[in-house]
Amino acid sequence: MPISAMSSFDDSPRPAADGVRGGSGAMFDRIARRYDLLNRLSSFGRDRAWRRTAVAALDLAPGHRVLDLATGTADVALEVLRQQPAATVVGIDPSAGMLEVARRKVAAAGLAGRVELGHGDAEALPLADASVDGVIIAFGIRNVPDRERALREMARVTRRQGRIVILELSEPRSGLLAPLARFHIHHVVPRLGAWLSGGREYRYLESSIAAFPEPRELADLMRRCGCAVRLIRPLTFGACCLYVSQPANVAQPANVAQPAEVTS
Repeated sequence: MPISAMSSFDDSPRPAADGVRGGSGAMFDRIARRYDLLNRLSSFGRDRAWRRTAVAALDLAPGHRVLDLATGTADVALEVLRQQPAATVVGIDPSAGMLEVARRKVAAAGLAGRVELGHGDAEALPLADASVDGVIIAFGIRNVPDRERALREMARVTRRQGRIVILELSEPRSGLLAPLARFHIHHVVPRLGAWLSGGREYRYLESSIAAFPEPRELADLMRRCGCAVRLIRPLTFGACCLYVSQPANVAQPANVAQPAEVTS
């Protein structure tokens, strides 16, 4: 069955808005062409390893259908198919510019038949209840205005025993390297982004990371929204954090684990 027959959402292009709201689709339209380069440079290349770890946490099997929220330039969608070539992916993003880059990358990889990309946001998913085997959102939950609504939507569309995986940047607050990491986030990343993208959009990245809830706070919100948290795993000294959960009606009581330093 073609992927387009399995879901229904609007994949028509959206014109970029004149204004730029922090975290909005219009903001990402303006940096879409250099987004991948900015990610590699600002994370010292660690973003690729973080995505591999997050996709592995989905515990996919052949034939599984994955929802990739805030798919961006489709790095996560392509990683899903590297790890499980017999899977299919539905990628949703609010930025027309990012989706344009994503479509080119998917086509270049010869995977257009296994990836469906469309315009949308995490707060109102155009998918049926229990219609996907896994949901993943990488570096996107930070930009969702109504996180509670988005988390409830993720739990709604995930089948029993499926995984809901969140990968998000965080601001290290303890440890010997925490001051260096904060300097990198608050000073290096915004300047690097502005230099390479020709705009000031990456100043938003600094403020959004600083304002994002600490891991245990986000885990509490996930539980209240029907996502039973099974694991919290800091990556690269806490610069990024992985959250693994399941729909609350099937998961065991939450066992939140925060191992010391995980550098994978």
